[in-house]
Amino acid sequence: MSWNNGGNSPWGNPRPPGGGGQGGGPWGGPPSGGPPGGGNNRGSGPGPDVEEMIRNAQAAVRRFLPRGSGGGKGIALAAVLLAGIWGASGFYRVQPDELGVVMRFGAFERTAPPGLNYRIPWPVESVTTPRVTRINRVDVGFRAGADAAPGARVIASRDVLAESLMLTGDENIIDVDFAVFWRIRDASDFLFNTRNPEDTVKSAAESVMREVIGRTHIQQALTEARAQIEQDVRRGLQAIMDQYHAGVEITQVQMQKSDPPAAVVESFRDVQRANADRERTRNEAESFRNDIIPRARGDAERMVQEAQGFRDAQIARARGEAGRFTAVLSAYSQARDITVRRIYLETMEEILKRNGMTLIDDRLQGIMPFLPLGEGARQTPATGQSRTTPPVPIPSTAVPQRGGSAR
Repeated sequence: MSWNNGGNSPWGNPRPPGGGGQGGGPWGGPPSGGPPGGGNNRGSGPGPDVEEMIRNAQAAVRRFLPRGSGGGKGIALAAVLLAGIWGASGFYRVQPDELGVVMRFGAFERTAPPGLNYRIPWPVESVTTPRVTRINRVDVGFRAGADAAPGARVIASRDVLAESLMLTGDENIIDVDFAVFWRIRDASDFLFNTRNPEDTVKSAAESVMREVIGRTHIQQALTEARAQIEQDVRRGLQAIMDQYHAGVEITQVQMQKSDPPAAVVESFRDVQRANADRERTRNEAESFRNDIIPRARGDAERMVQEAQGFRDAQIARARGEAGRFTAVLSAYSQARDITVRRIYLETMEEILKRNGMTLIDDRLQGIMPFLPLGEGARQTPATGQSRTTPPVPIPSTAVPQRGGSAR
């Protein structure tokens, strides 16, 4: 260097004051006649002794170096040691539930998987390890206790009416408390696209819930539509997060409470009880109607079927008799004598089958025993004896004048 005067130190020894045209410092002093204090016109006092400061730094470094080593070698060794420490500081570890996000000079560079990884040490690259598998929870309308586990339905420790009171589709007010469960889906979007992701999720969830409740009647919101409301809010909230590129995945929306406001809850319950009584009475009437109407219809159908069967039987019987008469007439036309005798015998058979037979001797007068030859002559199964009809009086006028006859 031009200002090195060959002293023991790398920068040389200071020149004596006033020696040469360069001045007293390593960078020279003020020219002749110049203002004292270094010639920078910033003050009238003397400037800082830079060489003294350098000598103090060199002495401090020598105290850490081993004895007997040269000054240049010691500085090189110290530089290598510091460089090794600086290079080793680039190793870092990512936990199994985390994801490493490496930034180079503050800008996103890459992501690192769980395990041992390396980056260019500070200040070139830095790393952030968000927990991407953790399920986070945001409460809207209430504030739960600190020990509330994710996924558990908890009782609100403090109700926030400014968040929970909402207007329904039929212009009623309802008090809704719900919780939103979310996790990090894209770590880079999560870190760089939203300033406060938790507040963003909370504000968007409240907005979507108010929109869904505004389309729902209060009776449905209190009873059967709770599951549908949770699904609609989750889908709407996920759409907003995707639009913001927030890197957040909504896993579940859970309604903790949906009740009328505390000021009118008793009156609302009275209305609900009246509606329940109305539904019960209506159901009883419906049950009675469903019982009596099918029964009456069944009876009517049975009567119609019976009448139809009777009509068909009468028609079939009439047609059979007409056919039989036609057949007899045809036979009579072909053989009248034989047909007349056959009809006579069949008719007498039918008549005699229904009446008993009695033999009478016309030579006797008055009352006489007779021999039954009809049903009265059959044995009874209980006694095994024949039944005998007691004699009946026969008037004399009924006896023919010629030989015995059967009647």
